[in-house]
Amino acid sequence: MTAHATKIHTSQMGTSGPFVSRFGLGTMTFGSETDEAEAHRELDAFVDHGGTFIDTADVYGGGASEAIIGRWGNQRGGLDDLIVATKGRFAPAAGSSGASRRSLVRSVDASLKRLQTEAIDVYFIHGWDRDVALTDTLGTLGDLVSVGKIHNIAWSNVTGWQLQKILTTAELGGFPIPVAVQPQYNLLDRGIELEVLPCCLDNGIALTPWSPLGGGWLTGKYSSDTRPTGTSRLGEDPGRGVEAYDLRNNDRTHAILDALRTMAARYNRPIAHLALAWLAARPGVVSVLLGARTVKQLTDNLAAGDFVLSDAERSELDDISSVGLPAYPYRFVEEWCDVAVWRQLGT
Repeated sequence: MTAHATKIHTSQMGTSGPFVSRFGLGTMTFGSETDEAEAHRELDAFVDHGGTFIDTADVYGGGASEAIIGRWGNQRGGLDDLIVATKGRFAPAAGSSGASRRSLVRSVDASLKRLQTEAIDVYFIHGWDRDVALTDTLGTLGDLVSVGKIHNIAWSNVTGWQLQKILTTAELGGFPIPVAVQPQYNLLDRGIELEVLPCCLDNGIALTPWSPLGGGWLTGKYSSDTRPTGTSRLGEDPGRGVEAYDLRNNDRTHAILDALRTMAARYNRPIAHLALAWLAARPGVVSVLLGARTVKQLTDNLAAGDFVLSDAERSELDDISSVGLPAYPYRFVEEWCDVAVWRQLGT
């Protein structure tokens, strides 16, 4: 660790998972938007700043992200001092795809080869697969844990009922219990607070959110009257997914940005630091995934690692970003059944 390193703040994934750094490194850009040399510099900078959790997937860069991490790890003598997570579900694996036994076994073996490691610390199923029996998926994951190819299982991009079904099926069948869920979560999108987050809190499951800055919106670089252009995600594709310019260019978004600017001025910090601090302090969140195209973007955001909002500032951001509970059943249940979890979340 270099002279630039900071004190490592770690939290445990779930009740039995590994301890991970407050910020994780998301590597979706590696091999597509970020070349290998810059990716290696990002990995070096992340570790130098005390980061311990690296997140990738077999579909990132068509496998290039995992391979880049593997070659970097080989150059430094291995990945054993870090927690490395990857995902399977969407990448073709020798003519197979999905969360079936055939696909997952092939996907895990391919990921291990690219990562140049003997075991995956946390293996995420990248999304629900309606065409495969859940017992088949969980049974396969259990077998992979038993033979030491993966250490912990987790899920990404699920609804509340899907997560509860995973948990119930695992408990009844004696399969491994997920230690974490990886959803989109940020000040602009708090949808997981209705069902997914309460389910996680009730079952001791950790969150490792992706898109903490809303695809760049929470850096303040997009304005209400100018469509983005240039070398940014929305500049290259303004209609990009849930982050699309026309979808998020609304009064609520700009009210949140105005509040962040006001708070940021008090501290002389970028507004991204406040958005990251808000998310890192949310119940259940153990590691916020930072994705970056360049070392500068990464180190700018890592500088938020020591920043903590006051209770009053968190409450203000809760209020201004809240979309409120639907009248039924959520408000009805909260009022008549005294379910306090939504009040805790400021939803």
